Amino acid sequence: MNIKRKIIKIDEEKCDGCGLCIPNCPEGALQVIDGKARLISDLLCDGLGACIGECPKGAIEVEEREAGKYDERKVMENMMKKGKNTIKAHLSHLKDHGQAEFLKQAVDFLKEKGVADPLAEGGHRSQVTTHKPEKTGNGGEVSPCGCPGAREMSFDGAEGEGAGPVKVMSRLRQWPVQLQLVSPLAPYFKKADVLLAADCVAYAYGNFHNEFLKGKALAIACPKLDENQESYLEKIKSLIEDAGINTLTVLTMEVPCCMGLLNLVKLALRNCARKAPVKHVIIGLQGAIKHEEWLSD
Repeated sequence: MNIKRKIIKIDEEKCDGCGLCIPNCPEGALQVIDGKARLISDLLCDGLGACIGECPKGAIEVEEREAGKYDERKVMENMMKKGKNTIKAHLSHLKDHGQAEFLKQAVDFLKEKGVADPLAEGGHRSQVTTHKPEKTGNGGEVSPCGCPGAREMSFDGAEGEGAGPVKVMSRLRQWPVQLQLVSPLAPYFKKADVLLAADCVAYAYGNFHNEFLKGKALAIACPKLDENQESYLEKIKSLIEDAGINTLTVLTMEVPCCMGLLNLVKLALRNCARKAPVKHVIIGLQGAIKHEEWLSD
């Protein structure tokens, strides 16, 4: 029986078969077959989009459509063949995304098969909530989930390179700012320099208002968690073509899932008759500018 739910969609024309999406699908729903990434089973795809940020071609997106109901038992049967580390990555993936019911189903499945829960302390097969992440060399805590953006880290109060003065005047020029809510035809977007920022950036970059927001109209979005991203694509296209924006600065974090925002902009540009200069800036987790470049046509 099919139901309407979120599930990934692969554009085979864009996909070059690089396989970078495969390690970030803990459920094993993706395989490279005949030189293209393929969704091998609707039953294995949870629709959370952990694979999206790893696609350099922007060939993967999440859509809502009729699909087979996600089957956690089927997924766990697949996980069992791949060993303890893969099981652990899958359970952490569910835990990090708040999928409590699927996590319970997975742990119950392990109990039925007499397999220890790898997330539990001391190897016990329950007490999933007592899981303590592994330590990294820099004192951070790493979730084995295939989502680097969910990695737990402590910065010990260290300031990043982007840290600014304590008192900073707000440079916000309009409201609303969330991409779901803004209208590309609003007067403040007309022929403006526009900043499209991932939600987390303003929290990581201390001088966000003065260095990036000043003099620009703003839209914010999360390419991993926001719903209805097809509307984002249409709004970005409208900003370029209808609002006639002057420039677009895309500001993302260094985590892979953030690249989905840049991929949306690239896709919009490819479908626009009018072009606008686009600058991409990547912010590190501690506030440093990691990379910036103007996109070529």
